[in-house]
Amino acid sequence: MSAAMSERPMAPWIATQTAQLLQQRGHAWLLYGPSGLGQFRLAMELALAWLCEEAGSNGACGRCASCHAIHVHTHADLCVLMPETTMLQHGWPLSEKAQTEIDDKKRKASREIRVDAMRDAVEFSQRTSARGRGKVVLVFPAEQMNAITANALLKTLEEPPGDVKFVLATESVHQLLPTIRSRCLGHAMQWPQSTASQRWLEAQGVAPTQSGPLLRTAGGRPDDALDAFQLGREVDSWNDVLQALVRGEVSFFKDWTITQLVDTLQMVCHDAMVQRAGAPPRFFGVGEGIGSASWKGLCRWSRDLMTTRRTMDHPYNAGLMQEALVAQAKTALNSRD
Repeated sequence: MSAAMSERPMAPWIATQTAQLLQQRGHAWLLYGPSGLGQFRLAMELALAWLCEEAGSNGACGRCASCHAIHVHTHADLCVLMPETTMLQHGWPLSEKAQTEIDDKKRKASREIRVDAMRDAVEFSQRTSARGRGKVVLVFPAEQMNAITANALLKTLEEPPGDVKFVLATESVHQLLPTIRSRCLGHAMQWPQSTASQRWLEAQGVAPTQSGPLLRTAGGRPDDALDAFQLGREVDSWNDVLQALVRGEVSFFKDWTITQLVDTLQMVCHDAMVQRAGAPPRFFGVGEGIGSASWKGLCRWSRDLMTTRRTMDHPYNAGLMQEALVAQAKTALNSRD
């Protein structure tokens, strides 16, 4: 979730899914799918509608005191659970205890959803609604709950006290405990049509000549495409990305996060493998020399990237990790049979 994602104009496919889900009954929803499809935005739209003072069949009014309180992160009946690093990044308040511990440097902000925060959420669900329209607990990304945190939620998720709704959103549903998944109504995020995604991107300021290629490099995921555009990564620069990897130029990626780098490396690896097989690339244009890398080198690189993805949220030194990842890419892309 980018810093501005929750402030972007709502995409039509999110509005459609919001209206569909509001017509259904249930106290716990699990929204799942790959990144860039709007899980967090859809979860927030549901929370807004459930708590809105003037909600219609299509969602929240966006004007009432309740909607305003959610937008400024002060609603007494909404509990948002995210990793502390994400909460701080996006301006959501931590509990007084957690904030004090971090301010006093007793510990660093957690990259997981802590069990203490979940216990606070369970206690929150047992209170009386402050505004009289029930309460909402929103968890994102739900896969950032460890087993202890998830187990702290189970009983309340199965037998919620009073008028409380839960909405869990995830980009890695397979990482959730089966017991969590079984207690929620599942909703697979809808993939928008390419033409609708391109129109939405162009409405956000992306040039028509860039919208299609950007969407392709993002694997058809419009939020990820817009993130790339807002970071200044226009399509014309992607050949520079490929050549920087072939040459092992770490400095090219100095402003990239580890997540962005790993995502891009997996796409490059995929395209190199399909080009090696004689098929057209999916994400990038044909990279000079990319398709001649050896199968053995590319397969080893693919396995290494999958291992890295499972552990990339650990507190590694970002600079050293970038060096290692770019070195892996250079070795694989320059390998020959």
